[in-house]
Amino acid sequence: MSRPEKSEYHPYYENYVSLVTGEDVVSVLANQPRELKSLLSPLAEEKGTFAYAAGKWTIKELLSHIIDGERIFAYRLLRISRGDETPIEGFEQDGYIENSHANERTFADLLDEFEELRAANLRQIRNLRQEDWARTGTANNATVSVRALAWIMAGHVVHHCNILRLRYLTADEV
Repeated sequence: MSRPEKSEYHPYYENYVSLVTGEDVVSVLANQPRELKSLLSPLAEEKGTFAYAAGKWTIKELLSHIIDGERIFAYRLLRISRGDETPIEGFEQDGYIENSHANERTFADLLDEFEELRAANLRQIRNLRQEDWARTGTANNATVSVRALAWIMAGHVVHHCNILRLRYLTADEV
């Protein structure tokens, strides 16, 4: 499937879409749980509550945010791919993290949850027909296509893995 046109999503998401390399977004999506495990599995459990600055999320909170994003983008993809034209509201990510209890969970539990969610989402994505990919709907007051949502899902994970590498995993404290 080809990369979405910029007209298929809000400009905010260009950062995510542009981070996805190649033209096979399904393969990128399929490989991300393994890549995320590879990135975080070597960390000691107590490092999960590390934040690189005051007011920033911990590593476990960032991982919980990735999971929340996966759920939200998948929900949007489901509704729009099924032809539901009801506008979909946005979500306040900080409020979700405040109520996530992420720091009380293990890395293994969080990583398994992401892997299981992604596996279920890939089942749905692989079942889409050409006409499903082209459907558009409204999410967070902006038009978005099903195709763009798949690329946004992948790019969201790439974006946060990059932040993990740059801000969290290079710090002396970790």
